[in-house]
Amino acid sequence: MAVFLSTSAALVALAFAGSIGMTFVILACALPQYDVWWPFFVVLLYLLAPVPTLVARRYAEDSGGSGGPCLEFSIFVTMGFIVSAFALPIVLARSPFGNPVIQWGACYLTLAGNVVVFLTLLGFFLTFDQEDADYSMW
Repeated sequence: MAVFLSTSAALVALAFAGSIGMTFVILACALPQYDVWWPFFVVLLYLLAPVPTLVARRYAEDSGGSGGPCLEFSIFVTMGFIVSAFALPIVLARSPFGNPVIQWGACYLTLAGNVVVFLTLLGFFLTFDQEDADYSMW
């Protein structure tokens, strides 16, 4: 019972943190002084980032091994998604032609949202990677 309470409390905390991160991204798009929705494309990267790791862990469980090169490659692809999520708002704010797509305030809000959301994803994997926690549905 204690494991269920701590896991459920962690899940509630992770949901709260994820909603805070998404609030930062939505504010970067919807505030009247920014009023452009290009930073919202990082949400696609939020959705794609954990997929390679989840697939590699499932493959490692099915094959009975530790993952090896498959898990290492999935971590590499996941890091590519994370770096892309941090690079996208910076590239949008720095235009080589002098007319940036987004303002720097929107860039900073998106970067803050990135930090919170990716720390939430890390917390999810650390919480549900324990031996006594069941995340087989993921």
